[in-house]
Amino acid sequence: MSALHTEVLVVGGGMGGVAAALAASRQGRQVVLTEEFEWLGGQLTSQAVPPDEHTWIEQFGATASYRELRDGIRDYYRQWYPLTAAARKEIALNPGAGLVSRICSEPRAGVAVIEGLLAPHISAGRLRIIRGVRPVEALREGDRVEAIDFADEKGVRTRIVADYVLDATELGDLLPLAEVEHVTGFEAQTDTGEPSAPVEAQPENQQAFSWCFVIDHVDGDHTIEKPADYDEWRARQPEFWGAPMISLTGPHPRTLDIFTRTFTPTIDGDPLAMLADQRAGGGDEELWTFRRILAKGLFEPGAFDSDVVLVNWPMIDYLDGTLTGPDAEAHRQAAKRQSLAMFYWLQTEAPRPDGGRGWPGLRLRGDITGTEDGFAQAPYIRESRRIKAEYTVVEQDLSIEVRGNARPAQYPDTVGIGMYRIDLHPTTGGDNYLDVASVPYEIPLGAMIPVRVNNLLPAGKNLGTTHITNGAFRLHPVEWNVGEVAGTLAAFCLEHSISPRKVRAEADLLADFQNRLTQQGVELHWPDVTGY
Repeated sequence: MSALHTEVLVVGGGMGGVAAALAASRQGRQVVLTEEFEWLGGQLTSQAVPPDEHTWIEQFGATASYRELRDGIRDYYRQWYPLTAAARKEIALNPGAGLVSRICSEPRAGVAVIEGLLAPHISAGRLRIIRGVRPVEALREGDRVEAIDFADEKGVRTRIVADYVLDATELGDLLPLAEVEHVTGFEAQTDTGEPSAPVEAQPENQQAFSWCFVIDHVDGDHTIEKPADYDEWRARQPEFWGAPMISLTGPHPRTLDIFTRTFTPTIDGDPLAMLADQRAGGGDEELWTFRRILAKGLFEPGAFDSDVVLVNWPMIDYLDGTLTGPDAEAHRQAAKRQSLAMFYWLQTEAPRPDGGRGWPGLRLRGDITGTEDGFAQAPYIRESRRIKAEYTVVEQDLSIEVRGNARPAQYPDTVGIGMYRIDLHPTTGGDNYLDVASVPYEIPLGAMIPVRVNNLLPAGKNLGTTHITNGAFRLHPVEWNVGEVAGTLAAFCLEHSISPRKVRAEADLLADFQNRLTQQGVELHWPDVTGY
């Protein structure tokens, strides 16, 4: 087995992992970043999901490096794509004019910008990226993780020894490997006091994951062969769904009322008039524009034959099992079959405005997702294993109803900010959507400090939230902020020969660390403009 040594090992190249590697590299530390899939960027790229973001993202509420990513994506389109003159003038260009985000774009745009952000650190020898490997074993010494063993698809192992290990995997894979205290699924109300929690813990009751895919609509018949298990998926109807799941009818995520969405690939409108605003609603009433990632109307006539749309819709939420148990691979494959059934239904049965059924002109666009089968490289993960932390963010911290006001939630050890409703998708335990109106919040450093282990840090969705508050923390800009803090904290601790726990415990060190974050463009508080 070959072995490497580094100061900071970042396991997982998703949003948090990229931000962590970038932050530690920018501060001169030696970093190794590992990733299972070809593309870096996680939910933005290999999972193909454009950012879920709060309403004020264009003005405030994100770190400076996250803004570099967003600005880079817009510059990518301005430099390489034949935008119309009107689109080119748009300061807040939204390439897909989707309604879920103010910057819906193709996953390859995110890949290109991420590679550019990391490139100078690779050239300087500070950063090494190892793709195509998964963590399979952790070596521990007391309350420290000394090394992680990785295996590639052929089973060849590599050991990486590190001073600090950052778990940026999508599912918190290092936590069980390194025997780090952690939880999955619903916590008990007796443990958290959360009004929406069950009486007893439900560790296998987790948010659905989804296997997304990208489509366009062109002339011709592109209907795929009927999937062998199509009729089985077509007949499925959860008790709370109100209709077969493979359809356009289902519960409204915020009200739970049963309603029918529309899906119109021939829709024609001004994409510059589309404005994503999560205060007004989720934007999923019309599914063609909901997660559209390329709007042909923004480009010169003839440049594109069709809009390009990401399918990450309620109908492909997989409810039959989790990815943290022994049958994970079987559930992965079943989720992909469910999504394929949905695509076939769109081609053959979806209602059309002319009274007909099916849109045979729909095509899977694997060239856009970087796959042969047309699906994203990886399933879209909403919920991870989560560390037992020095501080756990609970529903009472975020819920407007519980708090009695909509003012930002504050912590003395803040290391960033975020905002999203508590937005929980249906669960593997049979629960419907859970939607809780939430306040803007700060990210407490205590939620990133494990209760025991000293040199492993969460760098993604695996920080100290609950099943419920994870619903507000799991989005792109927050995951990036958490990763950036983890990378900065590792560098800060190496620089001062101290532990992360000590940084939080000692006021002077905490103030120095928060000042470091502020200097690099991490917002610690929501705006409170009162004049001076």
